[in-house]
Amino acid sequence: MDKPSADNIYSLPSDVLHDEEPDRKFINALARGLDVLRAFQPGDGFLGNQDIAQRTGLPKSSVSRLTYTLTKLGYLVYSERLEKYQLGSGVLALGYAFTANLAIRQLAKPLMQELANNTGTTVGLADRDRLKMIYLEYCAPANVMTFRNEVGDRVPLANSALGKAYLTLLPHNEREYFLHYIEKRNPENWPELRDGIQAAIDSYEQKGYCTGFGSWDKDINGVSVPLLVGNQIYSFNAGGPAYRLSKEFLEQEVAPQLKRMVRNVEATLIRY
Repeated sequence: MDKPSADNIYSLPSDVLHDEEPDRKFINALARGLDVLRAFQPGDGFLGNQDIAQRTGLPKSSVSRLTYTLTKLGYLVYSERLEKYQLGSGVLALGYAFTANLAIRQLAKPLMQELANNTGTTVGLADRDRLKMIYLEYCAPANVMTFRNEVGDRVPLANSALGKAYLTLLPHNEREYFLHYIEKRNPENWPELRDGIQAAIDSYEQKGYCTGFGSWDKDINGVSVPLLVGNQIYSFNAGGPAYRLSKEFLEQEVAPQLKRMVRNVEATLIRY
């Protein structure tokens, strides 16, 4: 199997990197430290060394040294009472610097908010984070209180509209590479995931958008459109609760507006 670029290889989960050829430039200790930080998910609060070891697959002895170091550097905060850790302000500083300097987020937000208000859908912008898609920006109409995501929330790459849209723009060899690892992670429902991804590719080629009708959450419907900026792929989506947003409404009313919004974002970025 042909390999994608090194950037994409190293953004895979660490538990599959052992399949790759050794790279003398790759610093394993740094990678493990970042894996510890990635173990924390929205809403987690405090995690102990055992929790982190289970999530990362790292030995508990290694995790103990890594959490100690990250605490000294300000990336983790330790609670003596709980004997557990939570993310520190150092992580927030890195995240803020990233989002504040992301031109596409700044330029797309007003257009996303306009689409959300016009269609009554929630509108998101996401990038890939390993085998998930992570929200970089999120807009919702003021009168809709259900299904509100936050910046930093993640959805699966394999079966969300956002993820499938991302996969449609990958070069064939890179897409096959990621599909290989999606299959490894999901052997039992791989045929269903494979068919869903192929259907998304067909839909994008024919209609210019991908759909997600209960594919990762049975109660959520949405449509998504990818955007290539340089060598970077982003995905935009619009959707919400299935009981309120029918497939027909999303495809006939929302998808054309979402496609137009993405083209406007692309044009604005070119002039930026």
